[in-house]
Amino acid sequence: MLPVRLRVRLVGVVVAAIAVTGAGAPALAAPPTCTNPSVACVTGVAGDGSTFKAEVPHEWNGTLLLYSHGYVPFFLPNPPADDAANRAVADRLLGEGFALAGSSYASSGWAVEDALRDQIDLLDRFRRRFGKPRRTIAWGTSMGGMVTAGLVQRHPRRFDGALPMCGILGGAVALWNQNLDLQYALKTLLSASPDPAVSVPASQLQLVHITDWQANVALANAAVTAAAATREGRARLALAAALFPLPDWYDVGTERPAPEDHEARLQQQLKALQFQLAFIFGFRSEVEQRAGGNPSWNVGVDYGRLLGRSASRDLVFALYRETDLDVRRDLRLLARGARVRADLSATGYLIRNVVYDGRIRVPVLTVHTTADGLVVSPHEGAYRDAVRRAGRAGLLKQLYVDRPGHCTFTDDETLAALDVLLDRLDSGHWPRPAAGEFADYDPPPFLRPFDLAWPFRRW
Repeated sequence: MLPVRLRVRLVGVVVAAIAVTGAGAPALAAPPTCTNPSVACVTGVAGDGSTFKAEVPHEWNGTLLLYSHGYVPFFLPNPPADDAANRAVADRLLGEGFALAGSSYASSGWAVEDALRDQIDLLDRFRRRFGKPRRTIAWGTSMGGMVTAGLVQRHPRRFDGALPMCGILGGAVALWNQNLDLQYALKTLLSASPDPAVSVPASQLQLVHITDWQANVALANAAVTAAAATREGRARLALAAALFPLPDWYDVGTERPAPEDHEARLQQQLKALQFQLAFIFGFRSEVEQRAGGNPSWNVGVDYGRLLGRSASRDLVFALYRETDLDVRRDLRLLARGARVRADLSATGYLIRNVVYDGRIRVPVLTVHTTADGLVVSPHEGAYRDAVRRAGRAGLLKQLYVDRPGHCTFTDDETLAALDVLLDRLDSGHWPRPAAGEFADYDPPPFLRPFDLAWPFRRW
């Protein structure tokens, strides 16, 4: 078992029980606790209800690490604020003289707006209590990686560097458009199934303006489970997954399936698909509530072109050859289906919270696993492209761990990545990581990018 404990892993429990659990209003977060007696520790509750925590060693080296945590399902309370991905990493960093701080945010769910505000508020609190740091580094995981990149974009003078890990770096608009593509493909393709067990629940799926998120997720689970029982259904599921694109390696601790082992690749991909269903068919409802409408669209999207650029297109064609289905016919179904238009004010909300312009002003080091089944590695390529178009490529370095899973970094990998960023801040040049620590990897293309480097190109 990898020594990592990230809040986002709560979602694994949620996905398994989503159709049968209730979703009451989340309770207020408990106050943080201090467990390291060798440091000065300050905790409290901010005016918006968020909790915060800051720890400063007695021999502080002058560097503050501001940690942004990942997504917590909107019907669960935020855990108390913490200032690192896990306690072992926190204590090692405190022992090396680093100060740590982190906020719980004022709400759970898609709390990007709250996080961007609460983290800056915490920086102000820290300065009043402990003085101005010599340098401040933003870091975070998953949605917290997204917040990290948003903080240094929005407040570049407050930070000296950033370490977004397993982050949603394609930005909020691109993520929810990507989710819509998967939703749309599943509903359209599975509604065309001759098996009523598949077609009836799929045809009832709500893509946007979701009224009952639990019922919607239950329908999606039923349709996908029924489709996975037939060769035709599995081929169509693979086509939908390829438009995301979902990885075909999912189980942590296993070897990557061989390219020619189509069945093993499919089974891994189906696990990644099952993990996504609660987010795309359920958790979207909370995003719509925050945004004041549907922020996503697929008008004008050429799904045949997307498949042609997908990393798993070979798997799709191989599986279709084992059936009586014609992939070209199914692509025509997608082309003719009823498309979804966005509520522009809702899209504007996601642009503000947050989409990237690529104009970074401090060194940014990103880290991702190569086979992340939740926030897929092409997010890294989308961020890289925005930074390159903005002419800031020299400030960005990206590292990869060749492993499946979301944020499944070891503590040593996390600290090694931080060392790379610290070396860049000290020397002015990106160092080369030690051999074997990180993989030589170039992610597949992000199929539906949206950024502000060229603001009128896709909008």
